[in-house]
Amino acid sequence: MKIAIFASGNGSNAVKIIEHFKDKSQYQFVVLSNKKDVPVLEKAQKLKIETYTFGRKDFYETENVLDFLKEQKTDFVVLAGFLWLIPENLIKLYPNKIINLHPALLPKYGGKGMFGSRVHEAVIEAKEQESGITIHYVNEKYDDGQVIFQAKCKVTQEDTPESLAQKIHQLEHLYLPEIVEKLVKNW
Repeated sequence: MKIAIFASGNGSNAVKIIEHFKDKSQYQFVVLSNKKDVPVLEKAQKLKIETYTFGRKDFYETENVLDFLKEQKTDFVVLAGFLWLIPENLIKLYPNKIINLHPALLPKYGGKGMFGSRVHEAVIEAKEQESGITIHYVNEKYDDGQVIFQAKCKVTQEDTPESLAQKIHQLEHLYLPEIVEKLVKNW
């Protein structure tokens, strides 16, 4: 089984997923990014994982990314810190086989522009008692697909966006690889 991970930044979640599967040779990975000089690409290459970069035109106006995924015989797609809306042609090719990780408890604090510290700032500003992660299927809208899994953490009065982000990263690293494995075992 081939799993494509789309990421745009540091890549800690991509690495956690790849490491989780390291003793399961039936799973292979490819990492795709819309940015050329991001740590996720270097980390993937150190793990001997093929990488592919693309621009906005490749993603939205051509079939280049789709063709690459077909050439790779990709079975499943994970968005791990990837911020672009997924085009309809990709969703049609992988119905209920594209998942996203969101750093909040959807449906709250989702949608266009709600990513990274913006989410944590909004949660703290609203004086929420808890936050967490949501893993969901991807559809044609931001953070709108069916929820697969959520995990929660407490938000305290002392929390800052940075401290809340650390709590959220712990949940992401713990649960995302497990949920990916559960989902791909069912295909």
